Amino acid sequence: QVNLRQSGGGSVQSGGSLRLSCTGVPEYSDTNKCAAWFRQAPGREREGVAYVYLGGDSTDHILSVRGRFRISRDEREETLSLQMDNLRPEDTGMYYCATSPYWSCNSWDRYNNWGQGTQVTVSS
Repeated sequence: QVNLRQSGGGSVQSGGSLRLSCTGVPEYSDTNKCAAWFRQAPGREREGVAYVYLGGDSTDHILSVRGRFRISRDEREETLSLQMDNLRPEDTGMYYCATSPYWSCNSWDRYNNWGQGTQVTVSS
């Protein structure tokens, strides 16, 4: 059983920075191969933002956040992080960390373990 606990988030002005953390991320295993951050903006569907392959630390980020957001993990601390710089109002939403048992980390519908979510609000 994976128990993901999130912290961070908050409200910032456009151009500001926030860092999200997710603790309880286990080491690579047959049932935990990828970890990712998702977000859901008001009135929008949930979308994947970035992932890390737990077996080798490879990462990817969707184009809209590339160069501004960076996903990382600290295996010793069992922590997944998302550093968000140069935030924009369109980044506003509820952010979730999650893990997947499949090696195809960009298969966003395969994630099945979720954190509780944390709000990120970016004002103009």
